[in-house]
Amino acid sequence: MIAGVAAGLADRFGMSHGMMRLLFVLSLILPGPQVLIYIVLWIIMPEES
Repeated sequence: MIAGVAAGLADRFGMSHGMMRLLFVLSLILPGPQVLIYIVLWIIMPEES
């Protein structure tokens, strides 16, 4: 809901927006660069027109 990254990925892969957001939040439990990847996608993903 912040930058639309989860919604954009959900649309791309044919998933519901809520499910993609839930998967991202759950992934934050695991160690890794999830937040960095989110920021990079925020920068490089095109805006919805």
